Amino acid sequence: MSEAAFTAFPRRRGTLHAEGVALARIADGVGTPTYVYSAGALRARYRALARAFAATRATICYALKANMNLAVVRTLVAEGAGADVTSGGELFRALRAGADPARIVYSGVGKRDDEIDAALRAGIRLFNVESRAELRRLDARAGELGVRAPVAFRVNPDVDPKTHPYIATGLRTSKFGIPIDEAPDAYAEAKALPNLRVAGVDCHIGSQLVEVSPFADALARVRALVLELRSTGHAIEIVDVGGGLGVTYTDEIPPSADAYAAAVLGAVGDLGCEIILEPGRWLTAGAGVLLTRVLYEKGNDAKRFVVVDAAMNDLIRPALYESAMKIEPVEDVAGETRAVDVVGPVCESGDFLAKDRLLPPLSHGALLAVDSAGAYGFAMSSNYNARPRAAEVLVDGDRFAVVRTRETYEDLVRGESIPTEITG
Repeated sequence: MSEAAFTAFPRRRGTLHAEGVALARIADGVGTPTYVYSAGALRARYRALARAFAATRATICYALKANMNLAVVRTLVAEGAGADVTSGGELFRALRAGADPARIVYSGVGKRDDEIDAALRAGIRLFNVESRAELRRLDARAGELGVRAPVAFRVNPDVDPKTHPYIATGLRTSKFGIPIDEAPDAYAEAKALPNLRVAGVDCHIGSQLVEVSPFADALARVRALVLELRSTGHAIEIVDVGGGLGVTYTDEIPPSADAYAAAVLGAVGDLGCEIILEPGRWLTAGAGVLLTRVLYEKGNDAKRFVVVDAAMNDLIRPALYESAMKIEPVEDVAGETRAVDVVGPVCESGDFLAKDRLLPPLSHGALLAVDSAGAYGFAMSSNYNARPRAAEVLVDGDRFAVVRTRETYEDLVRGESIPTEITG
């Protein structure tokens, strides 16, 4: 099945569905706001990427930061995915979802000792090291535990990924990785440390890339580095190419899995290395929608607003990145469309899901679906304004299950206390 062959959210008889389940049925049973994910879409995307890289030795490590719900992770792990984690909590979630430690890579610029220890004890595949200070700390912890840690430096090739500056990670000004011209010295230090094993090279230049040229440019530099490192005695067996392949939110036309694979393999495919991929958004964004209900319409001489029960605490991408995400009524609505801002109840002018969006007249209780919300939606949500976080639902065919219950007001204060006496 091709990437486009599986339709996760079809409209049937004027009603938007998730696979075989009407979204209105989910909203009526579970309430709103609610994230709804398609298991079929997750499988279809994973299989498309796996097919594209079938001719080489590749490991697909799903980047949990995009969507860490256990049911989502488990669906991908059942297809053969490993995991890319960036914290001890993500490692815990990956293992709880059944990920094989031998298919887990640990990235991120600030790994605590307890997080390093947990990963070492689990026996993960690879640590993507982001600084020489981290390298020394990792060596110390591995020595303390009596193990050797497999490492790759995350190298920064100073390539412009042509994406939003907040999600560009491969420029010289980024906090991530080490400059690629410093890599030979860094690898020499790693080889000299007794509790480390140099295994590979890692490069991740950013997220939501809609062209293959930045990947090709960055990996051409990685290729040259691998050859240089091998010439000085390093047994480089892994090239971690990161993630970052873009998706369609409104009118973007990102590369296909096959085009992406061609760019990657054209650059590093003949090195004889295992290729590690770290897709996140590409697997999950189109597999999810956020359901929300209309509360009111209001307006003035300058603006019309549709106020809904989802807010920036539920979906921060529009406020944080000025991201444009398609919004559509769940039920067909008659009437002339007009430009409105879709806003939430949070006390911030930045609390919006869309600006100047053409929508038909919407009455109280009408359902809207925010499309392509399966990545960095719930994962970035919060309790700002003391708002319980949304429920999450997984649909598989004509069945659905609540995979995270909606938080309650009691959940908001769990772990808090009012001291009777403060000493110190």
